[in-house]
Amino acid sequence: MKKITSKTFIPIVLSIIIFIALSIFYLSPLMEGKKLKQGDIVNHQGMSKEISDFRNATGDEALWTNRMFGGMPAFQISVLYKTNFISYIDKAIKLWLPHPAGLIFLYLLGFYILLLTLGVDKRLSIVGAIAFAFSSYFFIIIEAGHNSKANAIGYMAPVIAGIILCFRGRYILGGIITLLFLALEINANHIQITYYLMMMVLILGIIELIYALKEKQLKPFFKAVGVMFVALFIAFGANIGNLWTTYEYGKYSTRGKSELTSDKANKTTGLDRDYATDWSYGIPETFSLLIPNIQGGESSYINNDKDALKKVDPKYKEAVAGMSKYWGEQPFTSGPVYAGAIVVFLFMLGLFLVKGRMKWFLLITTVLSILLAWGKHFMPLTDFFFDFIPGYNKFRAVSMIMVIAEFTIPLLAILALKEIFEKPEIIKEKIKYFFISLSLTAGIAFLFWLTPSTFFSFVTENETTEINQQMNTYLQQSPESEVQIKEFFDNIIPNLEIARISIFKSDAIRSFLFIVLGALVVWVYSRKWINKTIFVLSLAGLITLDMFVVDKRYLNNDNFVSKTKMKSTFTPSKADELILKDKELNYRVLNLNNPFNDALTSYYHNSIGGYHGAKLKKYQELIEMRLSEEIKKLISAFSSKTIDTAFVSTFERIPVLNMLNTKYIIYNPEAIPIINDNALGNAWFVDQYKLVANADSEIVALKNFNPAETAIIDKRFENMVSAYKNPKDTASSINLVSYEPNKLEYRTKTTKEQLAVFSEIYYDKGWNVFVDGKKLPYFRANYVLRAMLIPAGDHTLVWKFEPASYYTGEKISLAFNILFILIILGGIYMEVKKIRNKESV
Repeated sequence: MKKITSKTFIPIVLSIIIFIALSIFYLSPLMEGKKLKQGDIVNHQGMSKEISDFRNATGDEALWTNRMFGGMPAFQISVLYKTNFISYIDKAIKLWLPHPAGLIFLYLLGFYILLLTLGVDKRLSIVGAIAFAFSSYFFIIIEAGHNSKANAIGYMAPVIAGIILCFRGRYILGGIITLLFLALEINANHIQITYYLMMMVLILGIIELIYALKEKQLKPFFKAVGVMFVALFIAFGANIGNLWTTYEYGKYSTRGKSELTSDKANKTTGLDRDYATDWSYGIPETFSLLIPNIQGGESSYINNDKDALKKVDPKYKEAVAGMSKYWGEQPFTSGPVYAGAIVVFLFMLGLFLVKGRMKWFLLITTVLSILLAWGKHFMPLTDFFFDFIPGYNKFRAVSMIMVIAEFTIPLLAILALKEIFEKPEIIKEKIKYFFISLSLTAGIAFLFWLTPSTFFSFVTENETTEINQQMNTYLQQSPESEVQIKEFFDNIIPNLEIARISIFKSDAIRSFLFIVLGALVVWVYSRKWINKTIFVLSLAGLITLDMFVVDKRYLNNDNFVSKTKMKSTFTPSKADELILKDKELNYRVLNLNNPFNDALTSYYHNSIGGYHGAKLKKYQELIEMRLSEEIKKLISAFSSKTIDTAFVSTFERIPVLNMLNTKYIIYNPEAIPIINDNALGNAWFVDQYKLVANADSEIVALKNFNPAETAIIDKRFENMVSAYKNPKDTASSINLVSYEPNKLEYRTKTTKEQLAVFSEIYYDKGWNVFVDGKKLPYFRANYVLRAMLIPAGDHTLVWKFEPASYYTGEKISLAFNILFILIILGGIYMEVKKIRNKESV
């Protein structure tokens, strides 16, 4: 065995320095002290404000927050699992680089580790790391603030590296790497990306099994699988706190099964089909892997692309400029999944040059990810996965699975370069396949540029319908100008096509030129007219230039702001300031400007709305079936000329908002908020209850009822109220006297047992109620609220959120984290000892 010296590590250290330099260079405003303003991170700051404030004040975790959607668990918002040490390792691996430079560095480092594992030359591995790391989607999600997703993507490659080492018989080293990076992958806390990684691992395992059967090597195969399962078990255990709470909450979130029985064809055991497939990648849009602006790129105004308007008739420029650059089939998009023109060419070439199991693994996973990304455009496969593949229906935005293609395409591309790098004459031997690959990439790009309208439509059906509707509106308003109006609108679509074709052709010819240049470098190297160093540097330069320029369209210096400007994001409005003067504990706020997709209101107030991808399913159903309708009534009343009278009567016709204690309504951030005197407070006693057959009946009953007098109760809770016969005690009282996110303290005073409804969201996986220290039962009322029988007398009633999944999970996690560290250290010691023993022979 070749002796390991300090010189062995010099290329690796140099590679790391290059990765640091690339990460910082791309994000140069970080060196000026600026911050990246990420939309989702701003939203996260809003939604997590109560949680972070409580943590800073007490040192404890607020496992529940009342700031969003009436109240919800904080597990998927901002909970720290203090017995999990893996987060510290994550920061160390990213070398404590400023955010988000650490994420780009992780993209580069993770893929570099995988390529070294596969025996790729260290110089070529740098090229491969760049090809993977600078895929456009990975930068789009950083700009958006999807940090956990980016983190999880960064750990995909080293996990695969560890698994490959296990299958190659390097059980100790492979086991350590698998354990380390799988624990980090899970800790990244993006279950959807981890799920896609496990899909890849399963496919890789099946292919390895086929080869093991063929080569009669089942014993080493199962030994490798055994090592991997041990690694999975320990990585799982080290992250058990987060995993357990996520699993428990997931069944009650929008990812869980609904109790409602309507629209059965659309429902799954997870998300509804239409919701999960909203963001389905269009079939023609798949060519964005090769040509970024294949369908316009991003959902922004054409006006942002001045070149696109050059050939548009001046009379129609203003109309066209205000339309979207994007004409694909997704509702909207921040940018395409671009894998790199040269990279796709090399991937195609790799299908012919690379042999063995890795090629089949990469080909199968690439094709599967693309087909599944099509979602509603390829429903037979999508339905099969929704109905029969465990866990698949828990995730929305099926287009996200394209991250697999973004992993497999550059990997096979670099494996193709490895073959060429080690044996340049292979191009001469496979010259037919070289030109086939060139035709399937550069040839297609050139053909698209030459005759774009032959292959694509540049205006959607919805846009055509909308333009015709606008024309009809103008015709109704000005029938005397019919000729001029028709002439104007008839010419919008042709001019819109001119602008979009310009956008399309610009990127088509761009990809063509990059592929030709990349192929030329490969050709010249195959003739041995340049050496390996120039070959690597040339490809590195071309690939970097290609992908940097596209990435800069979506994440650039304009996305950075000063620290002062970042802090000003949460400057309270006049409405916020006036509401904050109310120091009582008995109200929620509805912001009519953005009712259900707004985290800014949550920064200051307990909100009816919020911003979260996994709210409680019952609350989402309440939004869809009741709250949306009631909010329309409010908006209609606001538009009334007799606004005061209209609002007074309307407040009596919004029972769900009243039971959710919606005291303040913001209609204009700089105006005085509207006060709803019909809001019912934190808790109240009711005169009666009404039993209904099931969840369907319960949510329907909320349409016309008086929540101050009646509680709607599902029949499954009948045994908990059947003995209650008392009328309401008018002298009774129930008041909230102390508030913490995890603990609510009330004082009650009644002369006889009473039925109380609390304006608190029902979630029985952690909430317990105690009367004078004695735990009592409670049940669900009004579809989403809590209710219970209050005994006669004066009492102290306390609600506590104490989920066993968190507290028990923390103890288990601590034990596994200690075991994790011991195994990693022990494995490193054994591997070093093994190397030294071999060197001494």
